[in-house]
Amino acid sequence: MFKNTFIIAEAGVNHNGNLDIAKKMIDEASKTGVDAIKFQTFKTENLVCKGAKKAEYQKNNTDNKENQFEMLKRLEFSYEDFKELNEYCKLKDIMFLSSPFDLESIEMLKKLDIEIFKVPSGEIENVPYLREISKCNKKIILSSGMCNLSDIEFAIDILEKEGAKDISILHCNTEYPTPMEDVNLKAMETMKKAFSYEVGYSDHTEGIEIPIAAVALGAKIIEKHFTLDKSMEGPDHAASLTPKELKDMVCAIRNIEKALGNGRKIPSKSESKNKDIARKSIVSKRPIKKGEIFSLENITTKRPGTGISPKRFDEIIGKEAFKDFNEDEMIKLC
Repeated sequence: MFKNTFIIAEAGVNHNGNLDIAKKMIDEASKTGVDAIKFQTFKTENLVCKGAKKAEYQKNNTDNKENQFEMLKRLEFSYEDFKELNEYCKLKDIMFLSSPFDLESIEMLKKLDIEIFKVPSGEIENVPYLREISKCNKKIILSSGMCNLSDIEFAIDILEKEGAKDISILHCNTEYPTPMEDVNLKAMETMKKAFSYEVGYSDHTEGIEIPIAAVALGAKIIEKHFTLDKSMEGPDHAASLTPKELKDMVCAIRNIEKALGNGRKIPSKSESKNKDIARKSIVSKRPIKKGEIFSLENITTKRPGTGISPKRFDEIIGKEAFKDFNEDEMIKLC
């Protein structure tokens, strides 16, 4: 369980296969206040068939002359690359994460002794993959893009049978960028009730408002793509945040966490000083003579709230004034 919202800056493949860009992304992410930066680990030959077509959003943001295999091969990092990035993250005091996309990549990340294994949405039906992830004895974050509840249940059943205990589920939509009408944040509540696991949200919308709203609805993990430059060529840059936008998102989420509070309805320390100023007291509507009976004609309620509270109004009506009262004077009973 995460005490505060665990925020993941999704670098993904926005490094464009360049180790220096990847390190620069770590530099920038470490300044934003996120908890972790996540890459994607894959051996292209194990992930996609030669000649496989690209997704529509990939076609829109990359060279249309290359297929998906060729594109991913360009973006692939080696074990030595990830080892170097892992060590660099330690220097920058940010957690290194990476989503493995094949069995060989799972083994690669096991050697790096990463703290959390993130299962990408596309692997949620991959039985041998899920079994191997379970054997790592690490916390598992399961993304659920393109899924219904039965798909999630299928994956969790395998993970649990293989011994996985620490599981979190991310609501997700895998369209880049995700249309607002397809976000369906309330699905997090459904997932929470259905599986009794911690839930979060992996966001692919434009802007920062949806992840912030997700935290307000109970998300304990937020994952969001970021890039050094949205205009760079690559499949995910256009739907990613700049470092400044990422920092703004983190700041807003931390404010939301503070604002959610503990759920008890009591006056806060900061507002207590305003109580007497904002509330009212029972006062004389006009001059009142000693012995006169208090009535709707001679008493009313006005600020400040330093006298008898208006909640005792019915109690005061019908009583006798023990002295003369000037207009706007606080009513007293003796």
